[in-house]
Amino acid sequence: MSAARATDLEPASSPVPAVRVAPMRRRHLRAVTRIEAQVYPRPWSVGLFLSELALRDQRTYLVARVGGAVVGYAGTLYVLEDAHVTTVAVDPAWHRLGIGTRLLAGVMRTAVARGSTAVTLEVRVSNVGAQALYRAFGFAPAGVRKGYYADTGEDALVMWAHDVHDLAHVARVTALAAGVPGTTVWERS
Repeated sequence: MSAARATDLEPASSPVPAVRVAPMRRRHLRAVTRIEAQVYPRPWSVGLFLSELALRDQRTYLVARVGGAVVGYAGTLYVLEDAHVTTVAVDPAWHRLGIGTRLLAGVMRTAVARGSTAVTLEVRVSNVGAQALYRAFGFAPAGVRKGYYADTGEDALVMWAHDVHDLAHVARVTALAAGVPGTTVWERS
């Protein structure tokens, strides 16, 4: 018997399920690359994810699971006191159910736990939905990288969240994570 795929769980027809957020492992990569291929024109390869996972002291990668199915993932790299969100992706069948909010809260919490004081990311200038999510987490536009996305030549909006270790920001992230419908189970490595 094969494992359930995220799209087999029919999220739209059921109440918001329990979501488990856990460190990404090699066993998750088949599902991660399937989502990657659905949401990005130039998806990362299994090899690239493996090389990222090998850098545990410099990277954090999380998956969101419902039942046994991976429905989203996010990653962060660390440079001194800064964290850089490298990826956030959610299976399209699971959009608008708080999966991205849970994942972003997870990487923000981990960044703070690892001593980060600021977090940055790039987002397509056309992706206003993601920008709204990032603004809710305290990110603000800081500049534009012209032609950043090689697949289309689209510009990237650079966003930063500063003082993420301050109690007010930690409370903001906690409130956002607590505000999503359903249950979130946070698993540690």
